[in-house]
Amino acid sequence: MRVSARIAAPVVALALAGLTATGCAPSTDDGGAKKDEKSGTLRVWLFREVNNKPKQDVVSDVVAKFRESHDDVKVDVQYIPVDSRAEKIKGALNDPDSAPDVIEFGNTDTAGYVADGGLADISKEFGAWAEAKDTDPTAKQSVTVDGKIYGAPLFVGVRALYYRTDVFEDLDLKAPETLDEVASAAREIRAERPEMYGLMVGGAYTYGAMPFIWAHGGELATEKGGDFTAAIDSDAAQKGIKAYTDLFGKDNCPPSNCAQMTGNDNVEAFASGKAGMALGGDFNRQAMDDGAVSGKYAVVPLPGVKKGEIAPGFAGGNNVGVMKSTSHRSLAVDLVEQLAGKETQERLFQEMGFLPTFSDTRKKVAAEEPFVAPFVKTLEAGAKFVPASPGWAKIDAGMVLPTMFQQVVSGKKDVADASEGAAQQMDEAFAQ
Repeated sequence: MRVSARIAAPVVALALAGLTATGCAPSTDDGGAKKDEKSGTLRVWLFREVNNKPKQDVVSDVVAKFRESHDDVKVDVQYIPVDSRAEKIKGALNDPDSAPDVIEFGNTDTAGYVADGGLADISKEFGAWAEAKDTDPTAKQSVTVDGKIYGAPLFVGVRALYYRTDVFEDLDLKAPETLDEVASAAREIRAERPEMYGLMVGGAYTYGAMPFIWAHGGELATEKGGDFTAAIDSDAAQKGIKAYTDLFGKDNCPPSNCAQMTGNDNVEAFASGKAGMALGGDFNRQAMDDGAVSGKYAVVPLPGVKKGEIAPGFAGGNNVGVMKSTSHRSLAVDLVEQLAGKETQERLFQEMGFLPTFSDTRKKVAAEEPFVAPFVKTLEAGAKFVPASPGWAKIDAGMVLPTMFQQVVSGKKDVADASEGAAQQMDEAFAQ
């Protein structure tokens, strides 16, 4: 259907890790253009979706409206495929003349692009944009580095708890209201239905594990004066790591099967009927409806430690920004605001299921489509984001957190030793 948050962000993170490591940003100056032309051609790079026509239709309408007030401007939109995106981005950073004016990017990669000199600071324009005041705080955080704004959030994605209504009914189970109840329900499903996993988990499912850490009061890192320090080895974080890794076992999801599983694996297992529960995104709905569980599942927010709490989810998604090298800054900012504006986001939801980043727009679409209510509740309860540091791309690409989980579930290390090792690697990445 589309390059969802669960796919786009990690892929771009890998690309960014390579770019940062090779230092491909222009070194002759700050990369900024010396002029701001009001005519000519605006070049736009957007992500190509699996089914790209709905996105193209929406974008074409945005461009047509933009050109109504900019007669002397042409807009050249290119949809960048996943397999060639890294090379195109690398080329754009090395050669500003080949760079686009406007670019779509995964929201975990803002800091990496900024460090490489790719994105323009549009703080002033964002502050003057009337619609910006309704931007979700977490979405705004994803375009913020050191207090400056480097783009506009385009859509957001978050995960919640999918569960099999038929299995829960047969076993007289209720939707879990705490993480302990999630674990106990998972083990009961496994005991009564040994051919199924209770709750799908994965040693390489970083974004599925993060809510357990955050729900127990842990953090990935702390920030002071723009510098980040790993906090994954704190007592609170270790409680969350233990809660997640305790779900790897014969009584739920055996390490031999689940230690290497990713988020995609989790979704596929649930969709095919092999699990009683799984953490999946709003963007996974089509996969569920196309699978064996169609009509036999429901979704609730992943609960927290106590009843009434919602575990903080990872707010994934994509942003659009202005390249620092553009010679059409004003036009580019104008187009970004229209591409990421409320009207466009509402249409992208209607056509593709992208959740809006504006709180009021999101409430409006949730009222029209009940399915998204658990995801909206998760976002409004306080979703979280990864550290806004270029070091995060290295941490993500280096599989630091998956390695930590796998060390624990394999029995090679206990939670304390594994988290301390991960914290050391994270600090090294933050310091580079």
